[in-house]
Amino acid sequence: MNEDSNTKIVKAQHGLKQIQEDPNFEQELAQYLKVSLSPENLINLYERFIISDSKFDTLMRRVLWKALTKKTGNNVIISSEVRFKHSETFEIGDGVFIGNQTYIQGRFDGKCLIGNNVWIGPGSYFDARNLIIEDYVGWGPGAKVLGSTHTGIPIDVPIIQTDLEIKPVKISMGADIGMNAVILPGITVGEGSIVGAGAVVTKDVPSMAIVAGVPARFLRWRNES
Repeated sequence: MNEDSNTKIVKAQHGLKQIQEDPNFEQELAQYLKVSLSPENLINLYERFIISDSKFDTLMRRVLWKALTKKTGNNVIISSEVRFKHSETFEIGDGVFIGNQTYIQGRFDGKCLIGNNVWIGPGSYFDARNLIIEDYVGWGPGAKVLGSTHTGIPIDVPIIQTDLEIKPVKISMGADIGMNAVILPGITVGEGSIVGAGAVVTKDVPSMAIVAGVPARFLRWRNES
């Protein structure tokens, strides 16, 4: 028997989705809420809609992200129990999907840019103090970005008391990050590359490369059989 006899190939959905503009009332409501409520009150209001994935709660989460962020584009889906810190530094593109129980941690003086048609799986974590995710990135469930580490200097005090070193992380266009992978501070993942499930990426990944393992190692180029 062919070992692939039970394999099924189906057409992509998220990456081929056509973007349509959100209704005018969403932007108008977001603007009204932004000028009427403080950020703290907006976050408290967001908590009322965080549990359910009903159509209305999903709509209200998107409206509140439009009010809380620098930019949230069209057709964005914020799933249930998605939480965040310093959303005022976020710029979210069109057609972004953020899976449930994802956490995005920004910083008051940082930046978090997420491009168009990005798909983020459930349970993901982003140290988004200096983070760029370009268009059409696939982000596997449970995958994580670490954008900072303690210097550990001086060595005669607990590490947690030493300064934080924040390094930029960039995930380039069309890259695919596997389930439960970890991207360490200062890493650039190249365009169209694949990071295997569970990999720990400690150095830059070239464009169109496939890497896997702990630490992640180069396996082959995507155009190789």
